[in-house]
Amino acid sequence: MVSAVAEIRASSKTLLAPGTPRKPANTGQVIRWLILFTGGVLMVMPIAYMISTSLKWPHEIYNLALVPNEPHLENYTYVLEDGRFYGWFVNSLVIATITTISNILFDSLVGYTLCKFRFPGRYIVFIAILSTLMIPTEMLVIPWYLMSQAFGWLDSYWGIMFPGLMTAFGTFLMKQFFETVPDDFIEAARIDGLNELAIWWTVAMPLVRPALAALAIFVFLGNWTAFIWPLIVTNSVDMYTLPVGLSSFGDEADVQWELIMTGAAISTIPTLVVFLVFQRFIIRGVVMAGLKG
Repeated sequence: MVSAVAEIRASSKTLLAPGTPRKPANTGQVIRWLILFTGGVLMVMPIAYMISTSLKWPHEIYNLALVPNEPHLENYTYVLEDGRFYGWFVNSLVIATITTISNILFDSLVGYTLCKFRFPGRYIVFIAILSTLMIPTEMLVIPWYLMSQAFGWLDSYWGIMFPGLMTAFGTFLMKQFFETVPDDFIEAARIDGLNELAIWWTVAMPLVRPALAALAIFVFLGNWTAFIWPLIVTNSVDMYTLPVGLSSFGDEADVQWELIMTGAAISTIPTLVVFLVFQRFIIRGVVMAGLKG
């Protein structure tokens, strides 16, 4: 393995040495580069426009120029000095964090159970869980609201969080990744005297870290940007999440787009942090999968 890496490095140095003639790119490579570049520009443009709008004065909002004529930071000062913004930020952070931890624990536990245990009706339970993915969220809002009302969860953290504490997608994802964990490892741990909960936590979970990282990113982003359900279940301004709170910067007569874009720009910081923290686990999982292949 070491010798192979050394040969690759030596060959790369030879290829990149000064004076080495470069192989001209063919038409197929140029087309692929152009497609990738175009896709990258299309993906970055909304973010660039959001940041640009956050630096504009109200009279410049409908000017489509990407660079503001008079860029300023007054919008950021106004949003950060608004005491409500910090409350909305904390609400979203608490809800997204708790929901992410809950999904990592319970989705992985259910996925491990469905994958490594043999019991009657196992496939029926799995199919029933997957079938919930075909139900649109809009059809579940009314039952969720009635349940929240019956249990007194309206306008509370619990009322916002309970629909997403476990997800069918997370269960499916974890079950599929636990399929890659060799049964020999599980049996060896049982012979060593570990109970099933200890096997799940100390043996199986470390082997599916890429899946856990992916699940954490998906769940955190989904709850951080959730709008419809928090809007329905909350009544007081103090319980608003960040997306719901930012929508209050506009009404039928006037929409303060510069403030909405400023709040949206600030709200992207936690999502970037989560991605930067967990991306190395995903990349490591892809690399390991390639080496195993």
